[in-house]
Amino acid sequence: MGNFLAGKVVAVTGAGRGIGRAVALACAAQGAKVVVNDYGVPIEGGTPQSEVAGAVVKEILAAGGEAVAVADDVSTMEGGRRVVDTALSHYGRLDGAVCVAGILRERMLFNMSEEEWDPVIATHLKGTFTLFRAASAVMREQRSGTLIGFTSGNHQGSVSQANYSAAKGGIISLVRSAALGLHKYGVTANAVAPVARTRMSANVPTELKEIGEPEDVAPLVVYLLSDRAREQEITGQVYTVAGPKIAVWAQPRELRAAYADGSWTPEQIADFLPGTVGTDPMPMVERLKEMAEAAARKDRPNA
Repeated sequence: MGNFLAGKVVAVTGAGRGIGRAVALACAAQGAKVVVNDYGVPIEGGTPQSEVAGAVVKEILAAGGEAVAVADDVSTMEGGRRVVDTALSHYGRLDGAVCVAGILRERMLFNMSEEEWDPVIATHLKGTFTLFRAASAVMREQRSGTLIGFTSGNHQGSVSQANYSAAKGGIISLVRSAALGLHKYGVTANAVAPVARTRMSANVPTELKEIGEPEDVAPLVVYLLSDRAREQEITGQVYTVAGPKIAVWAQPRELRAAYADGSWTPEQIADFLPGTVGTDPMPMVERLKEMAEAAARKDRPNA
């Protein structure tokens, strides 16, 4: 047992399996009291299994840590609130909220149904909001705390996961908004974009060059939850973890601008935009070409 998070109370959603489980176990191993949340639903949908969260709690207790299970649906306001209320009722405070819970409904955009769109947005994006909303109110009063959202490199866009990409992009904006809005209260907010072998990554149609295990993601989360990260003023950031690699994503910013003498006309834009303002090429478009060539060769393309 370490003490990097000694005395802290941390809630982790989606903590029954994969990355969430690894994060919960790592937090407990570093001295945190952990609220383990998992609704226990398979990634493709189905019946919730409340014992999933309980099994992780048993692991933590067996290792000498402290934990409590909450098998609740964080896509509802009540579910997010109950996770926070459980931390307060059992441990009297909440120092960290980590939102890992997620599901997939893969479909091309032109075939995607509302029933495939809504649950993904609800679980990823709203599920992050419900916990952030409840946790931030407590942290504001404490004048301390850390919020961590889980995003993905797919926030750049995805061929067959428009719902997932939209949710993950939304989480980044939510994290940045939380970082700005809660800064004066001593609360930090960051996002993690993991690349790890999980149930959700098992069906990725490319062979990833840089990928790790769920346990590789946990140390960064522990650090971001720690006093060291707060002292170093780490907030509003997006970090990728892929095995031994840690990378930081750029903040959004304008690249180039042009100004008209008065209002623009469509004709002026057609003349000036391509050569003056230009574009910022999408790396994923080049990947699509490579993937198409690999598919023609009946190969599994590298990423």
